[in-house]
Amino acid sequence: MANAQANIGVIGMAVMGSNLARNLASREGNTVAIYNRSPEKTRAVVAEFPEAGFVASESIEEFAASLSKPRTAIIMVKAGAGTDAVINQLTEVFEPGDIIVDGGNALFTDTIRREKAVRETGINFVGAGISGGEEGALKGPSIMPGGSAEAWETLGPILKSIAAVAEGEPCVTHVGTDGAGHFVKMIHNGIEYADMQLIAEAYDLIRRGTGKSPAEIADIFTEWNKGELESYLIEITAEVLRQVDATTGQPLVDVIVDQAGAKGTGAWTVQTALDLGIPVSGIAEAVFARSLSSKPDQRQAAAHLPGPSTQWTVDDADAFVEDVRQALYASKIIAYSQGFDEIVAGAEQYNWDIKKGDIAKIWRGGCIIRAQFLNRITEAYDQDPGLVALVTAPYFTDAVSRTQDAWRRVVVAAAQAGIPSPAFASSLSYYDGLRADRLPAALIQGQRDFFGAHTYRRVDAEGTFHTLWSGDRSEIEAADTH
Repeated sequence: MANAQANIGVIGMAVMGSNLARNLASREGNTVAIYNRSPEKTRAVVAEFPEAGFVASESIEEFAASLSKPRTAIIMVKAGAGTDAVINQLTEVFEPGDIIVDGGNALFTDTIRREKAVRETGINFVGAGISGGEEGALKGPSIMPGGSAEAWETLGPILKSIAAVAEGEPCVTHVGTDGAGHFVKMIHNGIEYADMQLIAEAYDLIRRGTGKSPAEIADIFTEWNKGELESYLIEITAEVLRQVDATTGQPLVDVIVDQAGAKGTGAWTVQTALDLGIPVSGIAEAVFARSLSSKPDQRQAAAHLPGPSTQWTVDDADAFVEDVRQALYASKIIAYSQGFDEIVAGAEQYNWDIKKGDIAKIWRGGCIIRAQFLNRITEAYDQDPGLVALVTAPYFTDAVSRTQDAWRRVVVAAAQAGIPSPAFASSLSYYDGLRADRLPAALIQGQRDFFGAHTYRRVDAEGTFHTLWSGDRSEIEAADTH
């Protein structure tokens, strides 16, 4: 059996796990134990990265024995049954006070269940969202751990040692208890879906409207990345658009099949928002846009359906590109505002003390949605912790005020040209719904009362009312209907 010499362990030696283990090993004070279900994989990682000084084990018992107390192990295996199997193995060899960390993309309700079950053994269970992909895992991700305060005492310094750093601060914070970390990571991914869809719509509109090549549009995105849209996703968009396919000599974006994949976290964000009663329309449309792209038979069958009767032209290409930039910025603000609405609702539903400004801070580096304006989100919540909607904060209100005319022009142009822009359009609709002095929901409630006696409230009186639609159509107080 190995001597207890490692202060942190990683289970699962696929790319994310091995990169995270290498990151840990490269930080002063860390000795890293590693274990994989197939010993060959563990041996291969040890052989490939001898400088890491990994303490390798070929059984779960040996792995546990190699860890100093309180034992701390990060699981980096595929979410689902595989995660449960490793947790069960660890609970048999760990002791009260030890810490099991699930660093995968688990559904937060699974994390709540697992934390409750593991807690009964006296072992701490932490669900930690980790963002940044393979590169982030190696060089410094954004980390969103949940779990107990006791676990954070041991885990905090270790995670701070490997997290990305933004403006001198490590991009990690104790998000809240049980499933809070994975919940916030889920929202991060939902915002990521919206952000990516908005960027794709911006590219599509510019290309169709101006006839510019992918390389020319790459230059536009590079320029945008110097201003208020500065972000990782804008940066890599320029890289993708600039790439030329070695086989055909065509832009790579024209060779890639136009069907976008998904791993489920975007759908989870939307499903959870529905359960919480929170409109996340921009995120939802981004998820649905990927679904639509992945229906080739339907799209082929519908290819003959008629479009606009007139040809769309852009008279001033530079002005149109600037309109699209402003529409992208405004829609991006809505995506974040909706995402933070869901964080607020989730925290209330599950009794988590999530500090919204801290979440924006840890998203500034390492993660996929890292962006310049995350500092503005932190400032907004610092100034008003009870902010009812992010878009109503002065900075964001001013930003939308100066961009909304361009935003509207772009949505109109897309509709007239027959170019799908679901994220742009739904974000604008949400904004207009939010600011409306009166919504047609009054009619919907009237319809509900007509066919289902669902009652309604009045603008000029207290109480709940029902109209006797199948009777003399007089109005009565709802209490009299039962």
